[in-house]
Amino acid sequence: MNHIRITGTGSALPVRCVTNLELSKTVDTSDEWIRERTGIRQRYLASEGETTSVLATRAARIALEAAGIEAKDLDLIIVATTTPDMVFPSTACLVQAALGVSGSIAFDIQAVCTGFLYGLATAERFMRAGGIRHALVIGADTLSNLLDWNDRTTCVLFGDGAGAVVLSRSDHPGILSSHLHADGSHAGMLCVPGNVSKGAMSTASPFIHMDGQSVFKFAVKVLDEVCREALTANHFSIDEIDWLIPHQANIRILLSTARKLGLPENKVIITVGEHGNTSAASVPLALDVAVRNGSVQAGQRLLLTAVGGGFTWGSALVIF
Repeated sequence: MNHIRITGTGSALPVRCVTNLELSKTVDTSDEWIRERTGIRQRYLASEGETTSVLATRAARIALEAAGIEAKDLDLIIVATTTPDMVFPSTACLVQAALGVSGSIAFDIQAVCTGFLYGLATAERFMRAGGIRHALVIGADTLSNLLDWNDRTTCVLFGDGAGAVVLSRSDHPGILSSHLHADGSHAGMLCVPGNVSKGAMSTASPFIHMDGQSVFKFAVKVLDEVCREALTANHFSIDEIDWLIPHQANIRILLSTARKLGLPENKVIITVGEHGNTSAASVPLALDVAVRNGSVQAGQRLLLTAVGGGFTWGSALVIF
């Protein structure tokens, strides 16, 4: 039982699906403009009551069922999110309560779009230290709450959702390695500068700010580097990878990263068209879609990677 494997996946989306055509009725944009620049056709937006913890709990239940375990078997719950239900307690504690259990370790991680990979690596290290049999790692965000719907350069990009995995101790290889990085000097490139203090919102903007061109260049550079780092650490060539499952930020970033790595497009899991950028939910949501449609099979080698505000970036090499 020296290995840590993904034994179950799950995902959840809000009820409301918003197409580019529908969005163009209230935002100065068009379906053609959005598709050409981002590859996005639609996204799901949370309605009242569909909080981050609600979506996270739905994804968790599906992942637990897939893993064949019950919530009471969990020793650790980590939720990666930028949009918690409240300042505190953590979203992980709210998920734990919604699952009807108590006593396990539960906390949140904030690394924006790289959050799930930070959570995955953290859970793996907890488990290798001993004492933890099963862990639940969730990426969940409702970024629609942080969007300025008058800013077409950002509001068309994002959607809400959640993705979850169950990790279990195993005799068979699973997570081979993970690689995490951050550089806070680029914080202004992608951020929400506002904050709450003394019961009021600060004068800084409460909406997502993004320098799109700078983000694109930085993202493609570091995604290529951190994927190669994972390959080198495990003595694999890119040809030995079955699937690249990247953060679903923008179709141009996805395909540019694949080209730099020398990976054909048909080995990249792409869901950005259906979901938009769901931040920390992006990688586990794409993984769950690929598992459930039969693309990802047991024993395949998966290269997971993401980049997000901070700036943060990371990768993980996994045998599914």
